[in-house]
Amino acid sequence: MVPPEAGVLEANVEAARVKRNWLLSLPALLLLLIGASGPLLIVLVYSFMEPGDFSGIVWKPTFDAWVQIFFTRDIFDDTLGLADAHLTIFWRSVRLSLLTTLITIAFGLPTAYFIATRPGRARVFWLFLITIPFWTNLLVRTFAILEVIRSEGLINTWLQRLGVISEPIQIMYTDTAVLIGMAYVYLPLMVLPLYAAIERFDFKLVEAGYDLYANRWQVLRRVILPIVKPGIVAGSILVFVPSLGAYVTPRVLGGGKNMMIGNFIELQFGQGRNWPLGSSLSILLLLIVMVALLVYVRVSTRGGDNA
Repeated sequence: MVPPEAGVLEANVEAARVKRNWLLSLPALLLLLIGASGPLLIVLVYSFMEPGDFSGIVWKPTFDAWVQIFFTRDIFDDTLGLADAHLTIFWRSVRLSLLTTLITIAFGLPTAYFIATRPGRARVFWLFLITIPFWTNLLVRTFAILEVIRSEGLINTWLQRLGVISEPIQIMYTDTAVLIGMAYVYLPLMVLPLYAAIERFDFKLVEAGYDLYANRWQVLRRVILPIVKPGIVAGSILVFVPSLGAYVTPRVLGGGKNMMIGNFIELQFGQGRNWPLGSSLSILLLLIVMVALLVYVRVSTRGGDNA
């Protein structure tokens, strides 16, 4: 039988250990609070204030900034109407982000499958090529794709030389240009998680599917896709989240006319001088990203339970 004094001593030792661990973690927690949560709380507070005359805020609590996201007030009778321009920007951002995700899946899945089925050394070489774009700045990669799709760029030049077109196709400063640019920039973020999922795939299951008289489409839909689903979901999140808040690519390839949420937020803190509206848009974008991450966690957890 253990004496009561031993139990008390053990409890005191455990309490001292927990206290020591918290003290050791305190610098990291303070850094996280000041560096991450602090600015976020400031933006959250700004979103409930009135805008200043020339910039900044006025310390008067109000919900006007949140109302301005979806509604606009008439300058004559102060009635509310839908903010069509804002809703257009939101719809463009979500639509282009979803299309970017689908395009990267369409190109990333066969690319990852090709790399995963190569021999060891060749596989390392192809992975090396996939990671090369990360060595350069996002702005540099965006200007690189600009040189390909502009009126005097690679695509139009070769199409004209082949006689396919008589004059350059106007791709720049359109949603198509932004979509091409984002798909090019974020494609490696889709390939890498897909490769990680396919690399662990047992290709004997494919042979078993063919032995059971399944065609290629059935093998892809019922054997390969369910197993690599976690890689697809992870890659989709890695592509969708930065695409939704993209700033550089829409700014360069969209020419300022095809704005997305990131450009609209920057406009409010810059020329618009409406910091509360920019802050509320930032918080809304954060909430959308959080919802996307929660969906990812739920889908991943469900996939793990089914396995």
